[in-house]
Amino acid sequence: MLPILISRVSTVSRLFLLLVSLAFASSAAAREPVDLLTSIKPLQLIAAAVQEGVGEPAVMLPPGASAHHYALRPSDVRHLKAADLFYWIGPDMEVFLTPLVQGRGGASQPVQALPGLTLRHFGEAHAAQEHASHDHDHDHDHDHDHDHDQTRDEHDHDHRPGSLDAHLWLLPANAVVIAEKMASDLSRVDPANAERYQANLAAFRQRLGDLDKRLKARLEPVANRPFFVFHEAYDYFEAAYGLQHDGVFSAGGEAQPGARHVAQMRQRLQQAGPSCVFYEPPARPRLAETLTRGLPVELAELDAMGSSITADAQGYERLLETLGGTLAECLESL
Repeated sequence: MLPILISRVSTVSRLFLLLVSLAFASSAAAREPVDLLTSIKPLQLIAAAVQEGVGEPAVMLPPGASAHHYALRPSDVRHLKAADLFYWIGPDMEVFLTPLVQGRGGASQPVQALPGLTLRHFGEAHAAQEHASHDHDHDHDHDHDHDHDQTRDEHDHDHRPGSLDAHLWLLPANAVVIAEKMASDLSRVDPANAERYQANLAAFRQRLGDLDKRLKARLEPVANRPFFVFHEAYDYFEAAYGLQHDGVFSAGGEAQPGARHVAQMRQRLQQAGPSCVFYEPPARPRLAETLTRGLPVELAELDAMGSSITADAQGYERLLETLGGTLAECLESL
C-alpha cells in the first residue's frame, strides 16, 4: 500500500511541476512587447532597428505634421501617458509636448539632452564658411554672402542664429548615440530580450559605418556645387559629408513674400548659375516656381523626416540614403 501511495504522490508532484512550467511558459508567451513611443518618424526609424524581432515602435506625429506646431488628439495623449518608453527631440523642437511629458508616469527621454551627441546651432555653418573664405577661393563663382537676415526672416518657426538646430538625427553618429540609449532602456524594461537589443544595436552600428563610407564616396565629387534649400534642416547631414547650402529660401506661412524679397532671392539664383533648389514635402512651395522660372535651376524634393519610409530595421539607413542620393543626383546633373 505504501509504495502505491508514494507513486501517487510522485505523480501528483510531477503534474504540479508540469502545470507550473506551463503557466510560466504561457506567461512568457503572453508578455506584451515594450510599448515604445516616439514623437517623430526619424526616432521611430532608429527605434525599429533596436527593437527588430522583439517589438514595433509607434510614432505620434502623422506624415506631414509639423513637429513644431502639432495639435494632439485625445488618443495621442492617452498613448503618451500609457507608453512604457517615450522619446522626443526635446523642447527646442516639440515645445507643445513639454507640459505633457512632465506629467508622464513612465520614462521619457528628450534626446537633445543625451550625453555624447554632436549638437549644432544655427549660424555655425555660415560663420565657418565666412572664416574659410578668407583663407582660400572657392571652386565656383557665385555669391557666398548668404545674407542670412534676409533668407531666414520668414521661417514658420524660430531659427534664431545661435539657437539649437534640433534636426540632430541627420548626423549618423548622433543616431548611434540615440540607439545606444534606446537599447539600454529596453534592456532594463525587458531584460529577457536584453541580448537581442544589444545585438540589434551592434548590427545597426555596423550598417551605419558601411553606409557612411558609401555616402562620403558618392557626395565628395559634388561637394562644391551650389544648392539652395527652403528649410534649414540639413546642416548636420551637410557637415557629415562636406556639403554647404548657398542660401535658405524660407517659405513661412501661406502668403507669398513681397516682390522686393522675391527679386532679391531670384538675384541670388542668377548669381549662382546652374544650381539645385530643394524643397520639402508634402507640397512644392509656389515660391519655387516663381523663383526658378527661366533660370538654369533643377528642383528636387528632400524629406528630412522620412515620411514615406517604412519603419523597419533598415528604415533609418534608407532615410540617409535617400537624402544622399537625391542631393548627389541633382548636383551631378549641373
